[in-house]
Amino acid sequence: MGVLLKFSAVIDVINEKIGVVCNWLVLLACIVSGGNAMVRYAYDMSSNAWLEVQWYMFAVIVMFGASYTLKRNEHVRVDLLYMTLGRRGQLWIDILGTLIFLLPTCLILAWLSWPFFMQAFNVNEHSSNAGGLLRWPIKIVLPVGFVLVAFQGLSELFKRVAFLNGHPVESLEAHYERPTQ
Repeated sequence: MGVLLKFSAVIDVINEKIGVVCNWLVLLACIVSGGNAMVRYAYDMSSNAWLEVQWYMFAVIVMFGASYTLKRNEHVRVDLLYMTLGRRGQLWIDILGTLIFLLPTCLILAWLSWPFFMQAFNVNEHSSNAGGLLRWPIKIVLPVGFVLVAFQGLSELFKRVAFLNGHPVESLEAHYERPTQ
């Protein structure tokens, strides 16, 4: 179990760093968006490349930020049953959900999105918009993002199994607060 928890810690560190990058990308995307709008309206100039840069940043934020969100236990869940259970029951729901839904879905989507990237890469796909960017670099975000979520799912799985077996787990983000809405 110690080896799995060390592997889990490495995954957590990687996704934590990716989360920091995604947080900065949110700010950068806002700056690019505001700057692009200002230049377009103040100077009547625009570039499709700047619009596409915004889209690319949003894609990275969503796909890479998903693993960070899972690590922090801040993802969306259907909590009808979950909120009525004790901590051990919640951990069991997390384990079963990870094994039955999260991991298979992420692996299937990563597998299916790989040819989507490879096709774009092989033809050196560009945007059809004037002044647009290369498309293939952003298309790798899909399979990589799903693999990152799958690895974080494994990390969370290892931590929950270790905790249920009496091993001390320092980075277990299993606290759940019911939404106040």
